[in-house]
Amino acid sequence: MKLFSRRGMLAAACLGCGGAHMGFQATPVQAQTPGWSPPAEAQRCPSRWGAADRRGSMNLMTQERARRAAGLIRTGAMTELGHVLSMQMPFFGTRRFDIHQKPMFMNPQANRRGSNEEVVVGEIGQVGTQLDMFPHQTIGDQTYNCVDVPSISSRNGFTAMGVDTVGTIFTRAVMLDIARLRGVAVLPIDHEITVAEIEQAQQVQNTRIEEGDAVIFHTGWGTLWGRDNARYISGCPGIGVAAAEHVLAKNVMLMGADNWPVELAPSRTMPGASLPVHQIALVVHGVHLLENMKLDELAARGQHEFALAVQPLKIRGGSGSTVAPTALF
Repeated sequence: MKLFSRRGMLAAACLGCGGAHMGFQATPVQAQTPGWSPPAEAQRCPSRWGAADRRGSMNLMTQERARRAAGLIRTGAMTELGHVLSMQMPFFGTRRFDIHQKPMFMNPQANRRGSNEEVVVGEIGQVGTQLDMFPHQTIGDQTYNCVDVPSISSRNGFTAMGVDTVGTIFTRAVMLDIARLRGVAVLPIDHEITVAEIEQAQQVQNTRIEEGDAVIFHTGWGTLWGRDNARYISGCPGIGVAAAEHVLAKNVMLMGADNWPVELAPSRTMPGASLPVHQIALVVHGVHLLENMKLDELAARGQHEFALAVQPLKIRGGSGSTVAPTALF
């Protein structure tokens, strides 16, 4: 079994898959990766940013990258990439989001001004379109940069690396339309996105992943959101371990997708493993995951490069945040 380094070298080669699109013929081969297990502490710590770092890939969020992203806005068009928060969303386990309208309050002044508001009961960190923070996931008791999670846990949230520390994300984004590459509207539930497909999509789309980018995967799975919630959460197509390592080796700022974990679920890399790409991205590399994105409109437009704006809620000590990302181009 081969382990990967904290600098994001490939754990093992991942082979391509079949399909044809726009005249490009993909080579049909197996989408399998040898067995994988989390790297040892000595292999992943300290991070590339040093032992004291708590920001991970957000160290790449510089003024220069924001300026470059702004240069991609040529028409002023905007596409919202977040789903509407409602009681009809797909949920896992005990997660919930309930909204209750309060009775209208009539202010006593003569102009009879009425006031309306609501009470929301539920999670606002791990429901809807959401950004994951590092302590959301662990390898054993440790999160990013080998920080012991019990040492930063409190009844009222994490005392370090909460989502309130992320700040505004505004960077170049590349959307890899793997569903279109394969000539389907929705990838099969067990489809593992491979390194070969990532390279093929870049070639077909004439785009390249660069340092500091947000890399977004369109699988078509998001079209099930609110329409077939049971199927949506039963599993999903997504990237495998080798594909994740291939992208992370390019020092990206975040990875996102129109499914619930970004990665293939359940994993084919290691049968019985629980969301290994979550560990690779958040714990090993300190790279955020942007889940449950609404990508159908961008895919229909064929928009593969754009400026991505994401502003996590300032939830002190939160493990993540509901977000409403926007593509600008």
